Amino acid sequence: MTKLIPHIAIWAVLATIWVFVALYRRKLNLSVDDTIHVLDAEQSLIGTQADVAKKLAKTDLLGKILGVLVILYAAGMAAYYLYASFMDTSVKMN
Repeated sequence: MTKLIPHIAIWAVLATIWVFVALYRRKLNLSVDDTIHVLDAEQSLIGTQADVAKKLAKTDLLGKILGVLVILYAAGMAAYYLYASFMDTSVKMN
């Protein structure tokens, strides 16, 4: 189990970053304007909408990548723990 402590710390850091990315995405989502702006007078709003959409797309990609990493890292640690537990309790033949 002591071999897993550094890996648990790494996993906790990744999971924390993942949560902060999710909170940042939620904050960005609050500033989304769902109205379609097509008039010349609304040109600045079109640029703002495009910028927010780009930020949301990048944040979504980062969130998906971090989510996969967190889940795979946890699965790898669980597999190692189960394997190590099995090897510790198995009967060794000489």
